[in-house]
Amino acid sequence: MVYLAAEHFVRSPQWLWYILFYFFFAGLAGGSYAVATLLRLSGEARDEPAARIGFYVSLVATVLCPILLTADLGVSWTRFWHMLVDVTPGETGINFKYWSPMSVGAWGLLVFGFFAFVSAAEAWLSDRRGSPLVPPFLNRVFNVVGAVLGIFIASYTGVLLSVSNQPVWSDTWSLGGLFLASGLSGATALIGLLMRYRPEAAFSLARLHQAAGYFSALELALIIVFFVTVGAAGTLPRVLPWLALWALAVAGVAAGLVGARGHMRVMMAGGSAALARVRLDTVVVSLLVLVGVLALRAAVIFSAQ
Repeated sequence: MVYLAAEHFVRSPQWLWYILFYFFFAGLAGGSYAVATLLRLSGEARDEPAARIGFYVSLVATVLCPILLTADLGVSWTRFWHMLVDVTPGETGINFKYWSPMSVGAWGLLVFGFFAFVSAAEAWLSDRRGSPLVPPFLNRVFNVVGAVLGIFIASYTGVLLSVSNQPVWSDTWSLGGLFLASGLSGATALIGLLMRYRPEAAFSLARLHQAAGYFSALELALIIVFFVTVGAAGTLPRVLPWLALWALAVAGVAAGLVGARGHMRVMMAGGSAALARVRLDTVVVSLLVLVGVLALRAAVIFSAQ
């Protein structure tokens, strides 16, 4: 495990909507790339259309992240560039501080962005060509490295909160894993939702629902850990005003669990009517899961401010 030295906030950062959506899209970016890689590694050629949706989603979400982060910081793109490159006269070079969570996160997002771009470009060119552009083995090796970075991006925002000195955030060790599980759940939901516009990808729907069930179960377990650890630290009263958001988060988790079970049951029944109902169920479940993912991040962020 990489150790990140704490970079404490001296006062509440007063983060608002920009940072909330930055956290939201960071989870989707990393989670979508990881889920797409898992689909591609499954060995089924018919999973490729769904995997390509995941790579497209990952790139779009990744592009949105620095835009939202810069808007929240209220700085120019030049200032953001200075986080990556030292432009001090006589000291020009890479501005990487391994002891700073912000520096590690900025560079992680940049490097991951390269993988997201290459994979999305490869997916688009392969779609245009009608066959894989890159040999499968090389593609999978590249994707595995990108997926590791994606997992880092999806969990990093939770780790960043944990190393602050803010109440609630610093009172639990669960945030990194919680944001990762939530990002993976949201990614499966969004990929499933977008399958409506790519019918050939529907072959992977059962596999996505199965994965979503595991991710949702892990997310639920970590939500419980969050409340137990925060309660033990005595900061639970700060969380209570945001119970409505937590209820939405749990509803999203429940939708993922019910959707996974219900989808498998309907598929076993078979028939065109059942398949039509699966498509409707997928839309409803996906929207509930995505709302839950956003509500979870809002509840965590606002409870410490």
